[in-house]
Amino acid sequence: MRSLIDLVAGAWKHQPEDIGNISTAAADLIAQAFEGIAPGTLRDYHAHLVGLGAGGTGAQVHPSLLSWKHPIHRIKGLVYMSGGGIDDESRADQQYVDRLLSMIQSGDGCNTMGAMGLLAFDWHYTPAGDVNVDKSEFYTPNAWVLDLANRHPDAFFPIVSVHPYREDALDEIDRCAAQGAKIMKWLPNGQGMKGDEARLEAYYQRLKDHGMALLTHVGEEQAVEAEEDQALGNPLLFRKPLDMGVKVIMAHAASLGTNADIEGDGRQLDNVDLMLRLFDDPNYDDLLFADISATLQFNRLPGPMLKLLERPDLHHRLINGTDYPLPAINVVVRIRDLVRHGLIDAQERKALAEIYHYNALLFDFVVKRRIRHPRTGQRFPVSLFVEHPSLPVR
Repeated sequence: MRSLIDLVAGAWKHQPEDIGNISTAAADLIAQAFEGIAPGTLRDYHAHLVGLGAGGTGAQVHPSLLSWKHPIHRIKGLVYMSGGGIDDESRADQQYVDRLLSMIQSGDGCNTMGAMGLLAFDWHYTPAGDVNVDKSEFYTPNAWVLDLANRHPDAFFPIVSVHPYREDALDEIDRCAAQGAKIMKWLPNGQGMKGDEARLEAYYQRLKDHGMALLTHVGEEQAVEAEEDQALGNPLLFRKPLDMGVKVIMAHAASLGTNADIEGDGRQLDNVDLMLRLFDDPNYDDLLFADISATLQFNRLPGPMLKLLERPDLHHRLINGTDYPLPAINVVVRIRDLVRHGLIDAQERKALAEIYHYNALLFDFVVKRRIRHPRTGQRFPVSLFVEHPSLPVR
């Protein structure tokens, strides 16, 4: 079964440290991608840290992902582990981190891929402030993220997660900020928070007091099924923190699904269009940002990516993110679809596929540097891939 899983997930053929053996065509694409980018300056603002608790990390995943009593969920769990380089569940957490470090450092011993923001992930909480384990697909504690960022400061920076319905939410924000965290992660559809509630004002004010940005998922989340949960991913719910002066990063650029226009007639609109409405509000010029993680996954193409490429006036407010381990799951990012939609040339396909087989993070970066609008040729600027001056990571 595991070998079959690897065919659709972590099906790489080589190790990152062997990148020196790559073909001339692929090496040329890599060199072109790094033009204008100094070594070690790349930033990834969206990478998941996931574990099973092996080694005392405190991480957990939903039991259904580990049991054949739930075969679909178990296969999903195995796909994630394959993409993350895990083949021994008793050492899963360390294997995941080791795989990340090997890709970041690549073959030269330096941080070729710059620094990666590791996402903590809090439990799902009910409105009453109780943990709902059944709705929590995984849990990654802040302590693990902060510890890894402290031990590997050139490779990782912390992105913490504190659910606003926790009784100790404000105190936990203070603790994380004191340890250098600059970004807070939410996934409303999967964690159960509603961004426009008045009771969140103290939470938002605390983020602002510490200069912490809120990185929040917006758009559809495929790990949840209930329609009321999907409504929590409506980009318009985040006017409240923006109006309070909190910097908000909209994950995945709202590139999946629809939501109600709660500021208009209630009809369903693409989430990306709801997000762009906020981007066009001049009051949010230095407050609202979006990361482009997951935007090249086959189920999101081509509309949202074309809309982003068509807005060079907004490119200075976009940042890079990989959504790792998703780029390492080869069934998710299909190069042939990028060719079909005119985002890359057919002759680039083979070289890009070769890069994947050495280093999925490098693959994700090179693909994003190569894509261009099929009509105008517009590409993303170098500035998107380095640290944003308004969004410091430490």
